[in-house]
Formats: sequence, structure tokens, C-alpha cells
Amino acid sequence: MELAEVFSEFATSTSYSDLPEKSVHEAKRRVLDSLAVAYASTSSPPAEVVRKAIPSFQGQGLLLGGGNSSPDMAAFYNTLLIRYLDFNDTYLSLEPLHPSDMIGGLLAVNPRLSGKELIRAIVLGYEVSTRLCDSTSLRKKGYDHVNFLQVGSAVALGVALGLNKEQLVNAISITTVPHVALRETRSGSLSMWKAGATAEAVRNSVFAVLLAKAGFTGPSTPFSGKMGFRNVIAPDMSDAPFKSLGTTKILETYIKKYPVEYHAQAAVEAGIKLRKQLMGDITKVTVETYEAGRTILADEGKWDPKNKETADHSLPFIVAVTLLTGKFWLDAYDLVGDPKVTELMKKIEVVENEEYTKVYPSELPTKIVVKTTSGTFSEEVRIPRGHHKNPMSDEEVEEKAMKLGLGKDIVNKIWNLEKMEVKDIVSW
Repeated sequence: MELAEVFSEFATSTSYSDLPEKSVHEAKRRVLDSLAVAYASTSSPPAEVVRKAIPSFQGQGLLLGGGNSSPDMAAFYNTLLIRYLDFNDTYLSLEPLHPSDMIGGLLAVNPRLSGKELIRAIVLGYEVSTRLCDSTSLRKKGYDHVNFLQVGSAVALGVALGLNKEQLVNAISITTVPHVALRETRSGSLSMWKAGATAEAVRNSVFAVLLAKAGFTGPSTPFSGKMGFRNVIAPDMSDAPFKSLGTTKILETYIKKYPVEYHAQAAVEAGIKLRKQLMGDITKVTVETYEAGRTILADEGKWDPKNKETADHSLPFIVAVTLLTGKFWLDAYDLVGDPKVTELMKKIEVVENEEYTKVYPSELPTKIVVKTTSGTFSEEVRIPRGHHKNPMSDEEVEEKAMKLGLGKDIVNKIWNLEKMEVKDIVSW
């Protein structure tokens, strides 16, 4: 069966009552985490640029922080806020993903959307997008992971806006066929578009869902057609992940404890531990990681970051700052270009450990070996805090949200999301 039909049948036949309590609770944690990182992004340069454009897009879409714009522009802005800090959740498989990016669109389209329907949409959208990540790798083919995000987003939005099976198939098709994103977004030195690509993917899905709801049709075989996604982009796509669609994949995704790309989470933990042990002057640092960690975070463009977008994807920068300061929070990016950081980065080597690659992504092992004038020190972290096998507690998630500036009143509302509507949680 055409995948768009598989996803539509699954989504329209799964109700809120079908969701296990653990998945419901995890969805609340993701809303809390997403709103917190969005709040902390409101003064970011990309957000300020987008706000200048908002007056040209009039409508009833809800903007995080208050106000209105067209639904698609509101979705773009909300998603940009959630994505910019690279501090929202992650899923790692054949293809990586930040599934909570889709929450920005869900918060834009209907102020009276109930908390229960928001939760249902999130759980089902996560299910589809993460299983797509299980089916094939896009980054190795030169395409961006937002191609999978936008499909999950279309499913989530279709659920939230009450599309029937036929309408949802059309929405998925209109989302997928015209919008194939390239990996160039995340190659070399990065730009504002690192967050913008995700925002655009969600904006595309909002537009597609609204068109489909009104009766607009799209190609009937967006994945399986002769010129469809599978035959043109991913002929190696496996069908296996789609044979057991359920309501628990959200439990296999990860929350971030530190504001860095997920493949660097273990490096920060190891670096913090090492900082307490180090004696003497550092002469060499070796970072052992898996293939994805090396190729994504230590390619040529990541050794001399000029901006935050590149620095949070730069393993040399992240390790250098952590070893120098013994911590890593948002203010770490004030050190981009700092002479001490730059000098230490020159002493860092990043290598692939083949044994680590074999266990990825069930584990994310990273080892840092530091040679100093007083000896050699090393630390290994195999599963960082926040990974679904080492999850952050509710208290830790709430502490992160409060540290990012989210008010206690919003936090309390999200823990009681079943009793809320979207309009109750979008303004701060």
C-alpha cells in the first residue's frame, strides 16, 4: 500500500483513548521542553528578522508569546523559536530528527484545540516521523532530515484539524512531493537556515493540510509512484518499520540536558568530569566517537565556527569550552572566537572508534583523552543523561524549563494539559 495511505489509515483510526499513559505524559514533557526553549529564543537574531516580516502575513494563526499572523507564518515563527537553540528533543536512527519541531505548527493553527487532541496529534506525528527515520538514511544521500519531519507534521496537523482519510492522504502528498530539502543546510559553516529549514518544513505542512481540508488534491502516490519519493530519493527505504505502527515511539526519543547537537551530549558530560581532574597544561585532546558524531560535528566547516549555528554543531568547540570552563550552557556561545578556546581547539583530534559505531544509536559512547604536562586523563560516557535509556526526571525537565525562563504558571498548565486548550499555553 502507498505509505501516505498507511499513515492516513493509522492516524485517523487512533483515538486519544488508545494512547498509553506513559505516551500521554511524555507528550506533556515535550510540550514543556519545547515552550521553554522557544521562550529562550525570542531575542535571537533569526527570531528578530522573522518578526520584521510578520506584518506582511495577516491571519488568525497563533504566535508563541502572543499575537497573530497567517497560520503558515505563525507555524514558521513558532518552529523557528523551538529549533534555534538546538536544545529541543532528538531521535537517532538511520536518520536523525528533532520531532518536537512539529509542535510549533500544532500551536499555530487552532486556539481552541483541546489539550487531549494536541497530545494525540503529537504522539501520532512522532510515531510516523521516527519510523521514517528507521527506514533509511537521508543525510548520506545529500537530503535533509526535515523531509521526514514534514510528513510527521502533516499527520499531526491532519489529526488536530480533523481531516478524513482521503484528505490526509492529499495533505501528506502536497507536503512531500513539492518540498524535498537538501542536506546543504547542515553542511560546513552553518547559517540561520539551520533552524529555518525545519520551520519551512512545518510551514509547508500547515499550508498543505489547510489546502487538503478545503478539498485540494495531490498526487496519489507520493512515495511509491514512478517519480515518487521512494524511487527518486530513497530506493533502499525499508517497509519493516511501517508494519507495526503504534503509540509508543515517543518514548524512544531523547530530551537534551545541554544546548548542543545530540551527538555532543556525552562529550559535555565527559568534559565536565574531566575538568575536575585535570592538572597541568593541556598538550593534546583526543575525542573518540562514532561515525555520525565525527561526520556531523567534526567535518571541515566545524573547526573554526564564526556563529552560534556552527558552534553548536562543532565538537571541537564544545569540548574545548567544556574543558576550559567545566560547564556548558547558553552563555558558552559568547566564547565563539575567544582566543583561549581557539587555541585549545587546535590541540583537539576527533577520531572514529569503530566499536562505538557498531553500538550506535542504542548507545552514544564518547571518550575524551586529555594529555597534560602532569599526565593523561580520560573519561568515557556511553549513554548521556536525557537519552531514553537514561531519561531526565520530570523535576529535571521542569528545572531546565525554569532555568530557560518559562514561568511557573505555564509549567503548571502543561502538567495539566488535558484540561487546557492551546490558547491557554501560547502566551507568556
